[in-house]
Amino acid sequence: MQAKRDYLIAPSILSADFARLGEEVDAVLEAGADMIHFDVMDMHYVPNLSFGPLVCQALRRHGVTAPIDVHLMVEPVDELISLFADAGATYISFHPEASRHVDRSIKLIQDKGCKPGLVLNPATPIDSIRYVVQQIDMLLLMSVNPGFGGQSFIPESLDKLRDARQFLDNYQPDCRLEIDGGINLDTLADVAAAGADTFVAGSAIFGSDDYAATLSTMREILDS
Repeated sequence: MQAKRDYLIAPSILSADFARLGEEVDAVLEAGADMIHFDVMDMHYVPNLSFGPLVCQALRRHGVTAPIDVHLMVEPVDELISLFADAGATYISFHPEASRHVDRSIKLIQDKGCKPGLVLNPATPIDSIRYVVQQIDMLLLMSVNPGFGGQSFIPESLDKLRDARQFLDNYQPDCRLEIDGGINLDTLADVAAAGADTFVAGSAIFGSDDYAATLSTMREILDS
C-alpha cells in the first residue's frame, strides 16, 4: 500500500447538485476532499453530455483554489485542452485513442502550464503508453466503461491496477495512479492495496447524507 500521505480523494462533480454547484464544491472541500474531479463528456467519444470549461471557470471565479482534475472523454481533445487550461484546470487527462498525436497533446497540456495525464479504458493495455509515460503526471485507470456515473466496479480492474503500479514504478515512479469508477466504501481498501493513490468518487460522496462523515470514513479505510 502506498504511503498514507500520498492519498488524494477527488469527488466527481458529475454527481453533485448542479443547481448549487459552488456550494457543493465548497462543502466537499471543507469536509476534507483534496481536489475536484471533472468528467467531461461530448456525446461523441462517449454516449453522454456533461459540461464544458465555463463550469471550471465559474468555480475558479467562485473562489475555489483547490486543484481541479479534468478528465476529457472527448474527441478530438486539443481544443478542449486549451479551453480547460485557460479556465483554470490543474490536471488535464485524456484518452490516447481520442488524440491523433498523443505526444503533441501531452506537450500542449504542458505548454499551457497544466499537468498532463492519460486515461486507460478497461480494455486498453497499459503497455500502449510505454513510450510517453515519462511525460505524464497522472495515469487514470477506468474501473467502469466511460460515459456514465454510478456504475459498478469491474473486478478485473484490480489486476490491472497492480500491473499499472509496477509499470509506473519501473518507468515513471513520480506519476500518480488514479482510479475512477465504482469507488466507494466497499471498494476503496482493495483499490488502495492494489496500488492506487488517487481516488475519484462521485455518488459515494455526493450521494451521502454527510460529506464529512463519508470522507472521514474513507480516510480511516486508507489509514488502516
